[in-house]
Amino acid sequence: MGTTSKTKYIFVTGGVVSSLGKGIISSSLANLLIARGFKVTIQKFDPYINIDPGTLNPYEHGECYVTVDGHEADLDLGHYERFTDIATTRANNVTTGRVYQAVIDKERRGDYLGKTVQIVPHITDEIKFCVKRLGHTGDYDFIITEIGGVVGDIESLPFLEAVRQLRWELGRDSLCIHLTYVPFIAAAKELKTKPTQHSVKQLQELGIQPDVLVLRTEHEITPEARRKIALFCNVAPEDVVQSIDVKSIYQVPVKMHEQHLDEIVLRLTDTPSRGEPHMAPWLHFLDKMARAEKPVTIGLVGKYVELQDAYKSINEALFHAATYADHKLDLRYIHSEKLNAGNADELLGQLDGVIVAPGFGQRGIEGKFVALKWCRTHDVPTFGICLGMQCMVIEYARDVLGLAQANSSEMNPATPDPVIDLMEEQKNLSNMGGTMRLGAYECELLPDSLAAKAYGATKVSERHRHRFEFNEKYRAAFEEAGLRCVGENPATHLVEVVEVPGLRWFLGTQYHPEYRSTVLHPNPLFVSFIDAAIAYGKERRLKAEGK
Repeated sequence: MGTTSKTKYIFVTGGVVSSLGKGIISSSLANLLIARGFKVTIQKFDPYINIDPGTLNPYEHGECYVTVDGHEADLDLGHYERFTDIATTRANNVTTGRVYQAVIDKERRGDYLGKTVQIVPHITDEIKFCVKRLGHTGDYDFIITEIGGVVGDIESLPFLEAVRQLRWELGRDSLCIHLTYVPFIAAAKELKTKPTQHSVKQLQELGIQPDVLVLRTEHEITPEARRKIALFCNVAPEDVVQSIDVKSIYQVPVKMHEQHLDEIVLRLTDTPSRGEPHMAPWLHFLDKMARAEKPVTIGLVGKYVELQDAYKSINEALFHAATYADHKLDLRYIHSEKLNAGNADELLGQLDGVIVAPGFGQRGIEGKFVALKWCRTHDVPTFGICLGMQCMVIEYARDVLGLAQANSSEMNPATPDPVIDLMEEQKNLSNMGGTMRLGAYECELLPDSLAAKAYGATKVSERHRHRFEFNEKYRAAFEEAGLRCVGENPATHLVEVVEVPGLRWFLGTQYHPEYRSTVLHPNPLFVSFIDAAIAYGKERRLKAEGK
């Protein structure tokens, strides 16, 4: 069944229903293997035909995550990074659209020498190439490949056929972990195994026999039920594990270790164990999470607040920072379309800090201006990210500089004062997909700035996703009026960070610091923001008590 190689390939598939948490299981397994001293990476195959999720509305697919090399990726890559502390690239996320585009480009060049181009072998060969390419680039012990969607989806079939072929070629150097759902029927007070049996049968019909079953469940699965599932699914009983619901996704690696998932993977791939995983830093975070009792109340002002995945990385970055500050995050979503001067006191008055979220377009923008003015005049710790930073600049221009019609040329191309304007290199672009300023760029910070103190450094690198920028023509006027440009790109002098030193904590970044926050390394700006929010909250409560 093929030759052995150093790299072991693990394929994670899903059945029964979507959103079971394949990304969290993949991330948790990677976390455990890394803690055992192995070199691991993860990739996600998404079955949609978009080249990447960059043009997708968040209502369609949640947050668009950005890698260091400027690839717009699935939000699961954010989980991968937060669980593993490893920076991902475009090689870690492949869509059907990218696969077909690559094959069609080869066909147009004549690479196939006149052959009829087909799903098998040409599309599946391209998918296999994407899987193996990671193995050639990083000298990895394990490559975990998550297949998006659910077994039975028509879109996933080419990916699963490629997995079938790779399983045959790689032999013991590969295995398949299948995540399924075991529902509990309340009326019968019974767990039902039939959906899992059907899901595995579908996978077997495609020529893939899962080696490990992970059973997602809200209730403890009995040994008898596990044995029944093992019997019907051709899986050894000891290789059937449960993933029971927990309060936080960050508890899943510990639960998977208790279920011996990492040991099973080592045994099935003939990989010698390196002792127990070194989990001390992770357990330290979980301990802080469990002990945190005092709340820190943060308001997130945005237009997608009804969608929990739209601001996933910001939510997690706030949670990391609050946990390390020994506080529970009380995150309150404020819809920017519903915020106005009349209800600002009510919606913002009980908050310890406010985040003004990134985004695109006109919808909800006036509510962001209201939030920023209220927070600035009430001296509440405030963090503007990307569009949030741009709104910070526009609001300041209108209310402090007296430029009543100041705006971004994105919102009003005819504004007489475009304090935010389209980047020069963006002006002749016609395609929207993959053409923004994307990925990690250097930023130099003024040594006496709040940002530099937060980072403990004057040179940092953070990730971007934008077309518009601070208009340099207005820089002197802003500086004179009290809003300082404290961070800029050394090559282009593009303004990256603004702050108002006269206020408690009022800072905006053109970049997205949330993308670089992980469980073991929370982003310093979020840590500084949360610390300021905690201090302000104490002060506010003492004042309310008359002390």
